[in-house]
Amino acid sequence: MEIGVLGPFEVRIDGVPITPSAPKLRQVLSVLAVYANHVVRTEQLIEELWEDKPPPSVTTTLQTYIYQLRKLLGMDASHGIGSYRRPVAGQPALHTLPSGYTLSLDSVSLDANLFEQQAMQGWAELEAGDVESALRTLDEALRLWRGPVLVDVSPGPVLQAEVLRLEELRKSALEHRIDAALRLGQHRQVLGELTALTAQQPTHEGFQGKLMLALYRSGRRSEALRVYQRTRRALASELGVDPSKDLQRLHCAMLAAHGSLDHRSGAEQRHSLSADPPRQLPPEGPNLVARDGELHLILDTLRPSGRCGPAVVCIEGPPGAGKSALCMRAGHALRDQYRDGQFYAVLLEADGRPVDPAEVLGGFLRAVGVPDARIPRSLDERARLFHTWTADRRVLVVLDDLIDASCLWSLMPSNKDSAVLVVSRRRLSEPHVAATVRLGPLDAADGIRVLAEWVGDGRINEDDQGARTLVNLCDGLPMALHTVATRLKFRPHWSTERLLTWLGRRAPHPAAAPEDPLGLGASVARTYRQMPPAVQVAFCRLSTIDSDDVALASAAAMLGTDSYETETLLEELVDCYLIETEAHSADEIRYRFLPSLRASAYRLYAERGLVPAQTRSPMTANVSPDQLTTGAPWR
Repeated sequence: MEIGVLGPFEVRIDGVPITPSAPKLRQVLSVLAVYANHVVRTEQLIEELWEDKPPPSVTTTLQTYIYQLRKLLGMDASHGIGSYRRPVAGQPALHTLPSGYTLSLDSVSLDANLFEQQAMQGWAELEAGDVESALRTLDEALRLWRGPVLVDVSPGPVLQAEVLRLEELRKSALEHRIDAALRLGQHRQVLGELTALTAQQPTHEGFQGKLMLALYRSGRRSEALRVYQRTRRALASELGVDPSKDLQRLHCAMLAAHGSLDHRSGAEQRHSLSADPPRQLPPEGPNLVARDGELHLILDTLRPSGRCGPAVVCIEGPPGAGKSALCMRAGHALRDQYRDGQFYAVLLEADGRPVDPAEVLGGFLRAVGVPDARIPRSLDERARLFHTWTADRRVLVVLDDLIDASCLWSLMPSNKDSAVLVVSRRRLSEPHVAATVRLGPLDAADGIRVLAEWVGDGRINEDDQGARTLVNLCDGLPMALHTVATRLKFRPHWSTERLLTWLGRRAPHPAAAPEDPLGLGASVARTYRQMPPAVQVAFCRLSTIDSDDVALASAAAMLGTDSYETETLLEELVDCYLIETEAHSADEIRYRFLPSLRASAYRLYAERGLVPAQTRSPMTANVSPDQLTTGAPWR
């Protein structure tokens, strides 16, 4: 079925016209069509047909109209009655609902829907600077109009509101299309159209201003100035107002023959738009140690190389592994390759709440000069505008703390020579990812190099064994190493031995030491907040085992779950890089905590009141499954 409302009312099925001729039937079908796939309440149809003077048998009469329409459109009376189904392409349906009626149509079956889609696309392309595409798209949209909306239907109040809305959209599309033509230097081509439009609408300042500009650029400045005087008089006589500030500024610029009014070539416009591209990358962090191989893999993958789509590299690993630091190093190394812009966003709030990708796209669009008033509301529309802007630009997008892979497509640039660098706290399964870089702990030698970078070789070499113990305490995680190195640096009177004693490594477990001595707690907590509640419970309870690894059967006994559910919980923790797997034999896989992450998990457990940190330690207490099920309830 195809329905046309942008001009004379038309209904066709398989190309055969079946437009109803009876006025009331035309009205009812017009209302159902312009509100297709939405419920039209019975009261709205009554208001449309009879306003405030409905006949006594109004309900029966309306039901008769619906019956006649079903018969005309070849729809059984039982088709969809009492229920709502999504429209299926090629299968229109007229549903009866308790509160009214719904005409289900494929969205492109109504010319008004198609017009709106193309108009929105054209506006987005114009805002993004793709003027030629915008002109083509808006031309296609306006060609759908065959005359005034429903010109041969007598509209009531409901239809009249929709007629006015569509007419305003048409004016806006016309303005944007003429604006695109003027940007492309087609001022002479639009003069005739603008002259007719301004004669029909003498107080429409948008059309008047564009006519002035077209005349000015055609070498007819005196005529352009006369258009302003004519508009000023029309506004004063019909509305009692002066011309807008924009029109007054245009008039003054023409009097002064200001150079800003001259047409600029497409190359000049593109240069102007990209003269100050976004440079959003944060400063680089500490010097990277022992990550040269991973850095080279990222750089080789992300350098433009004639690929068929934007390259995406994902950096993953446990909390504190230095994912963000490596990401920033790679991003800064690639700046010269992506001169059209580098975008950056963190997709987790400080409290662990995911950031709305629509907000991220809003920030990207503002960074390229799109004013707030022109930024669409929905995520899909913002994504289309960002994709349009990046279509002929080579940019780098850096996304830190990406949790939900489903939003990646919206935030990606569309140019095949662009690139995306992602940092994730969990394993991502996403077809767009060209390479995944998984960071693990540093070995002892590289961990000592990190300490020496911050503290100096002299102090570290004084106690080589103590330095190795310190690296082992930090599990080789760069964030923990930087934390303890900073403590040593600002306490020059402390030896490595003194720091180890303070950290409590030689006696009690680090969980009993002063608050989060390795600085991993905040990062572990951010990952923890993204997990389902059952996985959170498993993570914390497993931290009380008097060992850094656990077999599946032991974990099941502790958690009170069967082997299948236990394995599901443990594998989710593996996906979040909070535990690791170790194959002890062909039939047995054990799950291992990094001790530093186990300490952070134990603190999270203690914070919830189940195991007081000052009385129990996962390294010193013999914990049985029975003991784990006692105490305060989980909160």
